[in-house]
Amino acid sequence: IKERKRYLGDTKHFCPVVLKENFILQPGNTEEAAKYREKIYYFSSAEAKEKFLEHPEDYVAHEEPLKAPPLRICLVGPQGSGKTLCGRKLAEKLNIFHIQFEEVLQEKLLLKTEKKVGPEFEEDSEDEQAAKQELEELAIQANVKVEEENTKKQLPEVQLTEEEEVIKSSLMENEPLPPEILEAILSEWWLKEPIRSTGFILDGFPRYPEEAQFLGDHGFFPDATVFIQVDDQDIFDRLLPAQIEKWKLKQKKKLERKKLIKDMKTKIRVDMIAKRRAELILERDKKRREVSNFFFFETGSHSVVQGRVQWHNHSSPQPGTPGLKGSPHLSLSKC
Repeated sequence: IKERKRYLGDTKHFCPVVLKENFILQPGNTEEAAKYREKIYYFSSAEAKEKFLEHPEDYVAHEEPLKAPPLRICLVGPQGSGKTLCGRKLAEKLNIFHIQFEEVLQEKLLLKTEKKVGPEFEEDSEDEQAAKQELEELAIQANVKVEEENTKKQLPEVQLTEEEEVIKSSLMENEPLPPEILEAILSEWWLKEPIRSTGFILDGFPRYPEEAQFLGDHGFFPDATVFIQVDDQDIFDRLLPAQIEKWKLKQKKKLERKKLIKDMKTKIRVDMIAKRRAELILERDKKRREVSNFFFFETGSHSVVQGRVQWHNHSSPQPGTPGLKGSPHLSLSKC
């Protein structure tokens, strides 16, 4: 009954110091209370209470009521529950910003990675990457140009900053971000213009209990957190068809790649056989020419041409000289 009769100050149960300095409605601690002009004010900390007691007139209303901060809503729910669609429509209706938390993280990496990061964006497994590499090597051996889609090389490894590495790890491993990175990101929306004075719907944050605890510990208080709950069957109906189509396309590309690799290997084998046949024919023709040259020679007055002996009567044989009777002297001194 005594608590009901208390007259709260202009900021009700919110801390007037935080409202004045950060434009945030942060609930005050009932143990940190002070009375000013017969009204009770609650404060977020002892330091805030001391600031108020030093200059209370700076934190209370005078001629006009204190201006309330804009609407800040956290929108959470499972994937496929419709957070983004609802958040976008609601932001348009209320004329405030719509912020997709994970999209903001992706944008911080996209300039360097040139693609989105996360398990759902990793299209190629290690086996598929090895198959693509094999296809590229076979294409070089076969001297064949393959379509760019089939031979798309991996992006060169980029140098990320320490903060970017932590963000990438969070997206890949589904882990909460550390406080120092959350502080830098969230302060942009709670404390800096134009979002500070306009308001926002934060889609997909907080994602983990640690991140929710961070909001309270560091004074980033939303006005409300809305959790969208959907039946599992509804999520399956929304997400499964697209995933099946994606899987079918992936399998089709995989089969096309296998066929292409098989055709490449066949072409390389046929080319190697044709090359070896040409080498053997060349060697055979070379040996034939060598044999032909071997059977061509000349000796003095005789010549053996292509295996036939021919006689040339340059002079008559001398009497008493051994030889063929009635024929010129035959001398085969070289063979």
